[in-house]
Amino acid sequence: MVWNWRVTSRGALAGAAAAGAWAAQQPLDKQLFDSPYDDVELLGKSVAVGPGWYPVGLAMHLFNGALFGALYASFVHYAPLPSWLRGPLAGQIENFGTWPLTRFTDRLHPRRDELPALTGNRRALAQATWRHLLFGIVLGELDRRLNPRDEPLPPPLETYVSSNGHGSIERASAGQSVS
Repeated sequence: MVWNWRVTSRGALAGAAAAGAWAAQQPLDKQLFDSPYDDVELLGKSVAVGPGWYPVGLAMHLFNGALFGALYASFVHYAPLPSWLRGPLAGQIENFGTWPLTRFTDRLHPRRDELPALTGNRRALAQATWRHLLFGIVLGELDRRLNPRDEPLPPPLETYVSSNGHGSIERASAGQSVS
């Protein structure tokens, strides 16, 4: 494995942009799902007191998205999946892998009295699933555009297979290998 700084940094940019899209649409999904669950609030209120929680929480959220995007870009090419599926799947793996940790936020978050309980909250889980899907779609597409991978297409079938299935006489007579 060769680490590529440019690929990683572009992945971080894609992740931060995807996290920004997530945060921007949160007011809408809070209405749609009829749930006050807010990731920026959860993060911001874990370290900031007073009205300063929002910019702190947004910065933490964007940083988390950038970190996830950097890791995603560094390793996504190892996934034998179509490019359109990689981002959404990565988002859902993260969603369902970390959702059980909400029981700790319900008990240990310093301002848990100001936040909705998440354990057993189906609306909040549906919100999180939607948000991670959106994040994954945006991340995957931006990463695909910012970090194009050389995925050569196989040569057309007729260039090396004859009608009888035993290869092309033209290639054989020219001394070309089939590889």
